[in-house]
Amino acid sequence: MDSRKNIISKNIGLVHACAKHFKGRGIEYDDLFQAGCIGLIKAVDGFDINRGLKLSTYAVPVILGEIKCLFRDGGTIKVSRSLKELSLKANRAASEFSKKEAREPTINELSEILKVEPALTAQALNASAIPLSLTASEDEGSNQIDIPIESPDEKLSEVIALKEIVNKLEKKDKAIIMLRFFRNQTQTQTAKILGMTQVQVSRREKVILKNMREKLIC
Repeated sequence: MDSRKNIISKNIGLVHACAKHFKGRGIEYDDLFQAGCIGLIKAVDGFDINRGLKLSTYAVPVILGEIKCLFRDGGTIKVSRSLKELSLKANRAASEFSKKEAREPTINELSEILKVEPALTAQALNASAIPLSLTASEDEGSNQIDIPIESPDEKLSEVIALKEIVNKLEKKDKAIIMLRFFRNQTQTQTAKILGMTQVQVSRREKVILKNMREKLIC
């Protein structure tokens, strides 16, 4: 069975997928990602496989919830003493790495140096970030701005879960779905591109959609 660290690392893409939907709304992407990582960790720790849900189905709403809290709290995240200490270590390690390698370290490289999981490293690096207030103020030189916040639609969870399922399809099955539903190709056009018959595409498409539907529901 995968360790907690591996499960978090394998699902870090969910955090990016959620955070991208809030880009350009007044909070830095790194802060959105940090809040999302907190959500992912909470989701992994609270996930119960016996409930019959996929981790991604359970995790996405938790991740979105943490990001929404970030907006409600004015762009600030409560930082624990242990995270502050790790933040200092992370910044020192990043500085030393940059001097030695002449480039910034990646999250994974820094995680190996600190011997902690990537999600926690991301939190540590952003623990000392300057908060951005969302309260209205148009005074020159002010760091406060008005940002209209839209609550994430429930469909967002479904879209992210769908993308995860499509990305895990076998190469030919993924090609059929991409051509048919993302590039608007007919079954005949798809068959020609993939060297199949229209009947083969039709039959395979039904099987793929049935399996995808079951995975979304489970």
